[in-house]
Amino acid sequence: MNNKVVWITGASSGIGEALVYEYNKAGAKLIISSRNRDELYRVKTTCKNPVNIHVLPLDLENTASLSGKAEEAIRIYGRIDILINSGGISQRGLALETDLETEQRLMNVNFWGTAILSKAVLPNMIANGGGNIVCVSSLVGKFGTRMRSAYSASKHALHGYFDSLRSEVYDKNINITIICPGFIKTKVTLNALTADGTPQGTMDSAQENGMLAEDCAKQIVQAVKANKEEVYIGGKEVKGVLFKRLFPLRFSKYLRTAKVT
Repeated sequence: MNNKVVWITGASSGIGEALVYEYNKAGAKLIISSRNRDELYRVKTTCKNPVNIHVLPLDLENTASLSGKAEEAIRIYGRIDILINSGGISQRGLALETDLETEQRLMNVNFWGTAILSKAVLPNMIANGGGNIVCVSSLVGKFGTRMRSAYSASKHALHGYFDSLRSEVYDKNINITIICPGFIKTKVTLNALTADGTPQGTMDSAQENGMLAEDCAKQIVQAVKANKEEVYIGGKEVKGVLFKRLFPLRFSKYLRTAKVT
C-alpha cells in the first residue's frame, strides 16, 4: 500500500475508523472524511503515522457539495487509488410511521452520497490506470427486515447501481467491491433514525455483541486486495443470504415472527 491514496468516508467512527488504522499501518496515504471534524482529528492523532493523513470534512446528506469535495480530495495527492464509501446512517422505525423526510435523508446519505462521490472520482482513476471503489452496504442490502425499510432500500439501491457500474468499467481496470456487514459492534444503532428522524440513542443487543469493527476492517482490507465483488462479514447472521436464496418462503415466514434487533 506504499504511496497508494485511500479516501475513506465515515472515518470518524465504527468501521470507517477501523479502516483508517488498518490502511495507515499498511503505509497508505489517507484522506479521511465525515461530518465531525473534531473526531476526524482524534482519529488522525491516534494513528501511528499521522503525517500522511489529510482531514477533509464533508456531509453526505449535502449532495450538492459532493462533486466539489471530490475535486478537493483529488487535488490533495493528485489522485485517488481506493475510495471506500463507509459513511452511512441506519434506521429503526416502521414504514407506515416513518415520515418522508426521514426516508429521503436515508437515501441521500446512504445511496446518493456514495453514487455521487464514486462518479466524481472515476475519471481520475481511469486516467491514472485504474482503481478500487468500495461500498459498505449491509446484509439488509440482500434482504429486508422489520424497522429498516428505507435503510434496506438505500442499501439495495447500492447493489443495483454498483453491479451495473462494474459491468460498464471493468475494461478500464476499475474494481468494485460491495461489503455486506452483519452485526458489527459500532455506534450505528445509537445514531439510527427513528420514525420522526431523531436518533434512537440506544444500542441494540445484537450490535453490542457483534463482531469487533477492527476484525471487520481486516476482512474488508483483504477483500479489496483480492478484488472481491461482494463479501458478507459477521457471525451466523450472514447465513441469512443463503437461507433466503434457497428457502425464500421459509425465510419470509421467519422474518415475520423473528425479533430483529
